[in-house]
Formats: sequence, structure tokens, C-alpha cells
Amino acid sequence: MNISFGSFDTNKKAVGLFLHEDSILHHNNILAFYGHPLSKRMGILGRYSKEELCDRLSELADEYREACGRNIVKAFYIVFGTVWPDAQIGIIQEALLKEWVEYALERGMLVFLDHQMGRYTPEEGISRMLPWLKYSNVHLALDPEWRTLKPMREIGHVTAKELNHVQQIMEDYLIENQLPGERFLVIHQFKHFMLRNRTDIRGDFSRIRFVQCISGIGTPEMKRETYAVFGAKAINLPVKGFKLWFDFGIQGHSDNPLMTPLEVMELDPRPFIIIY
Repeated sequence: MNISFGSFDTNKKAVGLFLHEDSILHHNNILAFYGHPLSKRMGILGRYSKEELCDRLSELADEYREACGRNIVKAFYIVFGTVWPDAQIGIIQEALLKEWVEYALERGMLVFLDHQMGRYTPEEGISRMLPWLKYSNVHLALDPEWRTLKPMREIGHVTAKELNHVQQIMEDYLIENQLPGERFLVIHQFKHFMLRNRTDIRGDFSRIRFVQCISGIGTPEMKRETYAVFGAKAINLPVKGFKLWFDFGIQGHSDNPLMTPLEVMELDPRPFIIIY
């Protein structure tokens, strides 16, 4: 199944194969700013106030709306669990996270919680975040890069079996707690081995939307190649995400030059979720 997301309205039959009829993605793309509210080195969220971030998101959303002709839903993409050099995890303060989640909820924004895992399993990472699903705007993410005992020295990985298991855990939690709606599970990838047995990953859970987010750093040409190799070929995972990196003067952590919204929307297949 080779689905191009450039023509949603004329391709409803194909879209319906993997999206529930009430899915937010039928009529919207999602644009998110990434980081930790207390860290300037981890992304844009730690560099501006919530109010200024919303203004910047709105300006960028206008560019994406013009580029793709679809509505744009804004989001905060917050690092929930930060890996330390010894592969232990630092969890964001509950009061701080609640402040951000409720701020977003009041403004019709989504929140993605990202766990870097370190020495912990995907099940342990997901389980720590599940209680936040009581908020209807909260979705979850795991970053295989940091699922390792040697963070910053080697790149980690997750398996299809583990990812299918955590999707089942999420879906069971929603059902058992009578929580409505679909939820996203975003998994980052920029090396082939980060998703082991990728073809066995399920994308057909009724309440969970699995999002394969391609997150390599580099020039537009490098990023297109990474997306084509790891994203476009993964046809069993049709819901795509794409991550870009602002230049904050941190060596090795910026795209140069930064792709334009139009260039991002020209990717095939078009990504649903864009993260900066």
C-alpha cells in the first residue's frame, strides 16, 4: 500500500484503512515545539515563555497552512524523562508538567510526553506516563536513541514486540479508565537498527495511532534521504512524523539550512506531525 498524503480529500478510502473516522488527522496536521521547559539546550521550549511559544507556533502554523491547505493543530512536545550519563532517568516535576498540560488544554493545543528510557524498558517508560492520559490532549512518545546503558556513546533501539506491547498497554488503559478518543504513540528513528523487526510493528490498533517520526539532523538533502530510506519504505507504518532542528548555536544539533514548510510538505509521503 503506497499512500500519498498530498490528496486527503480524494483519497478517503486509503486514509480510512488506518485512521479511525474520528481521527484528528483526517482534517488536521500537527505542528509541535520540542524540548524541556527548564533547559535551553534541549530545544525551543526552554528558551521562551509559553505565551511567546504560542505566538511563534501560530506564525509557523500559518506558513504550514498555506503550504499544505490543511488546518494546523499546535502542540508542545515535552521531554518527560531525560536520560543521564549513567542511563538513569530524570522525570519532569509533576507541578511543572501539569502547568504546561493545562495551559495547552485551555487553548486547544496538544501535548506529547517523550520518555528517553535509558536503562528502562519501553513498558516501564510508557507505564510511568499513562496517568497523564487522563488529560484528553496528552499523547505519548518514546525515543529509542537513548534506550541504552551507554547514552551519548551508542545509539539504542526498541523491538517490534516491545512496541506492539506498549501500544496494547496504552489501549487497555484507555478502555479500562473509560478515556475517550485516539492517542498517538510517536517513535523517533534516524538509523535502521533503532526499530528492530520494523515490518512486524502493528499500526492497526483501534485507539492508538503509531507515528514513525524521522528525526535525522543535516542539510535538506540529507534529511530527504533519511526520510526516503527509513520513512517512505516503511509502508506498514503510514502515519509519519518529521523533526527539524532550529539553530541555537549547539554544534551538531541544527539543520543548515532549515527546510521550509513547503519543502517539508513536498516529502512523500507527507508527514502528519511536524516537530521543531
